[in-house]
Amino acid sequence: MNAANTFPTLLEAFFVDRLMRQRQVSPHTLASYRDTFRLLLLYAQRQLGKAPSALRLPDLDTPFLGAFLDHLEQERDNSARSRNVRLAAIHSFFRYVALHAPEHSALAQRVLAMPSKRYLRRPIDFLTPVEVSALLAAPNLDTWGGRRDRALLLLAVQTGLRASELLGLRCQDIVLGPGAHVRCQGKGRKVRNTPLRKETAAVLHSWLRERQGQSSEPAFPTTSGSALSHDGLQYLLTRHLTVARRHCTSLSGKHVTPHVLRHTLAMDLLHHGVDRSVIALWLGHESVETTSIYLQADMQLKEAALAKTPAADAHATRYRPDDDLLTFLKSL
Repeated sequence: MNAANTFPTLLEAFFVDRLMRQRQVSPHTLASYRDTFRLLLLYAQRQLGKAPSALRLPDLDTPFLGAFLDHLEQERDNSARSRNVRLAAIHSFFRYVALHAPEHSALAQRVLAMPSKRYLRRPIDFLTPVEVSALLAAPNLDTWGGRRDRALLLLAVQTGLRASELLGLRCQDIVLGPGAHVRCQGKGRKVRNTPLRKETAAVLHSWLRERQGQSSEPAFPTTSGSALSHDGLQYLLTRHLTVARRHCTSLSGKHVTPHVLRHTLAMDLLHHGVDRSVIALWLGHESVETTSIYLQADMQLKEAALAKTPAADAHATRYRPDDDLLTFLKSL
């Protein structure tokens, strides 16, 4: 076998040549692919007793990869959607293998034939105005961290930015004064500007003045000055939810993530009659059809539609049992 077509060499070339040089994927995509293969290599090291650099492509056959995906769901408690994301990264690598190592094309085709897993699509979660108020009142404004968290959560609820977009904000991305807005780069490298309400701009002005960071530094840093991680964002949200639930019992039954705050903004716009196309532009959706999930989750819109339809003329009638012989035949 060609030494250039070993698994370690192909994997390195896949990241450097295909992802970084040819496709120029975003840092978020690169991190997702990296994490997939880190998990896969660690799993292979435990199951096969081989160091990652000693693995061969035939070791990664479909039964092994299927067991790895099951491991993600059963032991790491990943959802079916997360499982499919990991499988998509593996598929991408094996498409590269099929092109650059044709001697492994049969293996690549078998791996590429592995299907994504179907999953139940549940209605989205979002917060009511009362729940939003309780969450925003939770941070302790007497502390530096509390003032940071209040500004961050208020910005998330008012703009609907994705978690990655929030964490990637720099001080220079928050433009205050006339026409106050926040500038971010979202999926597909699309840059968009989102306007800020006066009260939000005032809170951010106060925070940035206290923050005193350089224009290229994170707008919402940790105590050490580095950018918040996704885990850090979820941790601070969970901590403030614990406080908010003491004053708003309806929060107790909800699993709230940073993405739920994004859904909250979309539902608020929808309830105020904003067109779906405008919501899609606001959130940076690739297609207006993506915004249809909010129509499905909005019970108020469904109730309004029901109220416009005439009621069915269904009067209650007296129950009369079937003849005994007919009852016997139905039971067969």
